[in-house]
Formats: sequence, structure tokens, C-alpha cells
Amino acid sequence: MALFSRSTILLTTLNARYAHSALGLRYLYANLHELQEQAIIVEFTINEQIQTIAEDILKHIPKIIGISVYIWNAREVSDLIEILKKVSPDTVIVLGGPEAGYLPHRVDFSKADYIISGEGEVAFYELCKEVLNPVRGEHVEPYDASTSSGKTKFIKAPILDLKAITTPYRAYSDEDVAHRMIYVEASRGCPFECEFCLSSMDEKVRNFPLDELLEEFEILWERGARSFKFIDRTFNLNMTFANRILDFFLSKEPPYFAHFEVIPDHFPDVLKAKIALFPQGALQLEIGIQTLDPVIAKGINRPLRLEKIFENLKFLETQTKAHMHLDLIVGLPAETLEGFGANLDQLVSLTHSEIQIGILKNLSGTTLSRHDKEHGMIYSDTPPYDILQNNNLSFIQIQKMKRFARFWDIFYNSGSFDHTVKLLWREGKVFDGFYTFSEWIYTQTLSTWKISLDRQITLIYEFLILSYDTDTVQNTLMEDLSKRPEKTIPFFLRQSSADKKKHEKSVTPKRQANRI
Repeated sequence: MALFSRSTILLTTLNARYAHSALGLRYLYANLHELQEQAIIVEFTINEQIQTIAEDILKHIPKIIGISVYIWNAREVSDLIEILKKVSPDTVIVLGGPEAGYLPHRVDFSKADYIISGEGEVAFYELCKEVLNPVRGEHVEPYDASTSSGKTKFIKAPILDLKAITTPYRAYSDEDVAHRMIYVEASRGCPFECEFCLSSMDEKVRNFPLDELLEEFEILWERGARSFKFIDRTFNLNMTFANRILDFFLSKEPPYFAHFEVIPDHFPDVLKAKIALFPQGALQLEIGIQTLDPVIAKGINRPLRLEKIFENLKFLETQTKAHMHLDLIVGLPAETLEGFGANLDQLVSLTHSEIQIGILKNLSGTTLSRHDKEHGMIYSDTPPYDILQNNNLSFIQIQKMKRFARFWDIFYNSGSFDHTVKLLWREGKVFDGFYTFSEWIYTQTLSTWKISLDRQITLIYEFLILSYDTDTVQNTLMEDLSKRPEKTIPFFLRQSSADKKKHEKSVTPKRQANRI
């Protein structure tokens, strides 16, 4: 049986999976100062039972529970709060994170005692001091607070001087370093005002002290960390920072993995030269395209320099070993299905990299709702707040595009069918060809989940032989599957391959005899 220590302050969240780690919790912990020795971080996943999570939390007998809330765990956190307050009503629950910190709330957080909006490192520390040492029996608010719902007090924290807070990287445990993705950041804020993104709320980009940051990275490296995921919204905006951080990794011996989110139209020559030096598998670039239509982009305040984007994608595709992850969004205001299809066709013509197809979400705190009336934008009121329909896309079309996106992940982004998937379209009509396949495959599966690889192979084979000769389809599939152990290749393909070899052996001597 595990032993539980008593902790006055417990910091927790529900991650999407075990391999993830919550950077925000570690920032709070690192900035608790004299209260840190009374605090503990305990993380869970959204797949665990809520009552079991509550049990594990309360075994520590905390006076304060701080919970980070995100779009993927909002409903689970709401359920967790309800249980905690029923069982331990005197325990003070403090929420933070993007899902709790912005109004309106579309998930019920009313049973929480406090919600901190914004950068919570200082606000949470001040609040904990007041809760643990109340003045005249009353809580004193560290900043302006107002009642958001019920008795919950809403605390709006100010934007922080990043030089004045303690970095969180010493708070990663040895288990984190050994088994989890290490999240890091060199800056906060974004200079752009894309209306679907919460980062547009903080337009001023602020940088952490670079020398101190690199020292912390070095300590992480010495402890064995090899997977670094930067959460900066625009990593390649500041060349001084970007180059020195890239130099840090280039000075190390592979293998390692560094992930950066970059803007697609800003790759000066010096940055290109460094990116070209990274070995295979070491560098991943998340590139937010979202749309290639200048009119649509302008409507949501997104800068779009197409010539530079195409130039940089070509460079990254042909002259580097970086793995690229590009994003396109379905459902942007005024964009039609044909317009999205043209974007996808063009992007596939420019790169062989992963293309993530996302469905537009209306997050609290963004200005996206200003388009609702003009474009008939209707969204779900439950996480992830995705679009249901608009003037250009019906509910049924949005549903079909959700399935399209899922099948695109399975058959295009997975890398399992690099050659075979190209048979799904002709003459560069990627969207049209894959849309037809997506419609057909759903009639066969009635599901987009739990489709085994063997089933995937059978499905794409059965669809393609409706339009191609059997040999073409089988040969292309075998080319894609050639790296798999033979016993894992479906029997019908192995049998067909064996029959062909047997036939070739029997035919060859006769042909030779005829020549004689």
C-alpha cells in the first residue's frame, strides 16, 4: 500500500495521458517560497475514475487544492470539485488555467472557492498565505476579485515580470525526466491577434532571462532529459533567443527531441542554416497554417504572407530533416468546403509532412464570437466548443468533416500508407478523392475509432480495387508494408505475393525454352 504524506497545499490536474506533464503546476510550486515545503504535486489522467482521484487527493489531507483546468479536462474537473466539496467542504479549492480563467464558463465551476485568471504564480502564493493565515478570520484578496457565480471569487492576476519569478524546472521529478515529455518556455505572449487563439489576449511578447534559462536546460540535460517541448507561441520571432536555444541542442549528442511552434513566414537565413544541421528525428516544427486564403485570414486578423510561406515550406521540406506538423482549420468564418479543399490540395502539393486537420473551436476569452451573427456561427456549449454549423457548412457537413479529419490521421498522417494513400486521388484533387474515401469507409465501419491496422489495410485495399487493377493495389500496399515483419502482413496479401512468386518461377523456364 502506498504511503501518503500530509501536505497543506496540493497541486493537481488531469492530464490527457501519462506521458504529459503540467508545466503550470510546477510554476506554482516553484513560486510558493516559504510555503513550498508544505506543498506537493500529484498528477492524474482523464482516464482515471473521478472518485478514485478524489480519494487519492484527500489522503494527503490538504487545506488548499490547486487545480489546473484545460479544455480536455474541464468536465472531469467539474465532477471532481463536486465530490471534493461534498466529502471535505472546508478544503479550499482554487482553479486556474485557460479553461477556468476566462469567462463565460460553459462548465460548472461554481463549487470552487477561488478562480485565478491569468498568470497565477504570484496570485496563488499570495492567496495561499491569506488562506493559511487569515486576517481577523477573513480572507484578504491579493488582487481585485468579484463574484463570478455562487460564492466563487474570481481573481484577475496581473501580467508578470518574467525576471521576477522562479523558473519551474527543478520541480520536474526523476520520474518526469525518465518517462514524460518535459515542457519548457522561453517567452510568453504573441504579437498577433488571431481571433481563435487565446494567445492573442497577451499581445506583448516577454522573454525569460536567457542565460538562466539555458542553465536550467543544462541541469535537465544532465539529469537525463531528452524530450523538450517548447510551448512558446512564436519561437522563431526573436532570432537571438531562437539561435541560442538551437545552439544548445546542436551542441548535444543525439538522440534527443526538441519541439517548437513556429510562424511559417519568418525564417531568416541564419535560422535556416541552423535548422538544416539537425539530424533526423531531433527536431519537430509545429507550423500553424490554418488557411491559405488571404481574405479568410484577414477576416480573423491572421497575417498571411503566402510567398514567404511557400518559400519556407519548400526549404524545410527539401533541405532539412525536421519533422513538420502543419495545421488547417475547418469552419473558419466565411470559408466554404470548396475553399478548405483547395487549401488542402495546395498544402499536399507543397509538403509530404503531417497535416493536422482541426475543427474550429470558440474558446472563452477570444473575440471569435463577433462573427456569429454575420456568418451564422453556432458552436457546442460543451468542451471542446467546436463549431456545429455556419452559413457555409451545415451540421451534417461538419460531422462529415470530423470523420474526414479522423480518417486523414489514420491513413495520411500515420505514415503507414505513404504510397498507397496517393492512389485515393487523381490530378492533384486530394480533397475530393479523400472525401469520397472517407464517405465510403464510414459506411463500412460506422465508427472512426478502434480500427486495427489489419482492418485499415483491408479497407483501403477493398476501396482501391474498385478503381485500380488488383496488381497495382497489392504491389503498392506491399511497398508500404515491406518494413513490417511478414507475419504481421494480412494473409490475403502474403498469399497473393507467394502465388505471384510461384507463378513467376513456373513461367520463367518455359520462356527460356522458347527462346532456344
